[in-house]
Amino acid sequence: MRLRQLTFGVTLVALGLTVPLQARQAAAPQTAAPPLRSPDVIFVPTPPDVVAAMLKVAGVTGSDIVYDLGCGDGIIVATAAQQFGATAVGIDIDPQRVKEATDRITKANVTDKVKILNQDLFTTDISPATVVTLYLLPSLNQKLIPKLNKELKPGTRVVSQSFDMGPQNPPLQTVDVNGRSVYLWKTPLKEQ
Repeated sequence: MRLRQLTFGVTLVALGLTVPLQARQAAAPQTAAPPLRSPDVIFVPTPPDVVAAMLKVAGVTGSDIVYDLGCGDGIIVATAAQQFGATAVGIDIDPQRVKEATDRITKANVTDKVKILNQDLFTTDISPATVVTLYLLPSLNQKLIPKLNKELKPGTRVVSQSFDMGPQNPPLQTVDVNGRSVYLWKTPLKEQ
């Protein structure tokens, strides 16, 4: 195959034709970009019943903009768009998770309502969000509080699976889903 490609390239040059750089790059196999930095947590998928509970507890509707911080495989943003009619943005630092999330929203046919960003959730602007979903560790949830308070409008709903926001922020509502807790808060949150 290599000889054939080389012959093809030589033939084009001999004919006075060139292959644009973009076409050659498009033909080359694509590799995932390296992570921006190491992820803060390992990826653990969220079960569909927990996703549905998170979005229901948050009262997601078609007028919401849902941001999933650490979106993993994209199940939350895809479900928010597909089943609740919301617009959604998934943010993940790991290029492999971004690929999986992008594949999921493509298969769910919601690419017109969902955007997946390969970015750091601590530095990405989340100010358009009306709902923020989390499945991070308690220490990361608490580290996010100043960002949530600074960037989100008062009354923005924040929902987390399994992990709370510390004793200074008791949840407004807690729902048990097959042994997993789903917590709801509204901004502003108390900072330590």
